[in-house]
Amino acid sequence: MIKLFKVKEKQREDTENGNARGPCNKQTAGELRLRKDITELNLPRSCTISFPDGKDKLMNFEIKIQPDGGYYAGGNFLFSFQVPSIYPHEPPKVKCKTKVYHPNIDLEGNVCLNVLREDWKPVLNINTIIYGLYLLFEEPNHEDPLNLEAAAVLRDNPELFKSNVKKAMLGGTVANVSFTRCV
Repeated sequence: MIKLFKVKEKQREDTENGNARGPCNKQTAGELRLRKDITELNLPRSCTISFPDGKDKLMNFEIKIQPDGGYYAGGNFLFSFQVPSIYPHEPPKVKCKTKVYHPNIDLEGNVCLNVLREDWKPVLNINTIIYGLYLLFEEPNHEDPLNLEAAAVLRDNPELFKSNVKKAMLGGTVANVSFTRCV
């Protein structure tokens, strides 16, 4: 049986003698859930995760997606994730750091993905979001666009869309917008 008074007495002595460790860094429920999500990640082959602030700071991380099929095959697209402290009750904020010609990603990097908005539920996780982003590159959706011009081209002229994507990925200009090479 643990002698609680002895434990309290020992803590008081440690504090008086300067041996106390100080307050522990308690993790929020969001951090605990995120840690669980990250340890259970099952990323597609063409996706990698990195922690620019170090592995101890999980609430901000990056995902690199390198599609191996579709219009965007061979490209490298970097996404930043900012996870709120109340995760999973609120989805992460996700931005595309690579300027891309895409109907579901605008030129500021905002992403139109249903699981980041109205379809988010606390039972979803980081893996779900990453697969959703990956699928945006495999099958762009012109029916729910952020980049209206790219969506119209995809809907009306898929061959021109394919040409525009290649030009943008090679660092060219499409519709008076310059892109940085990402292949």
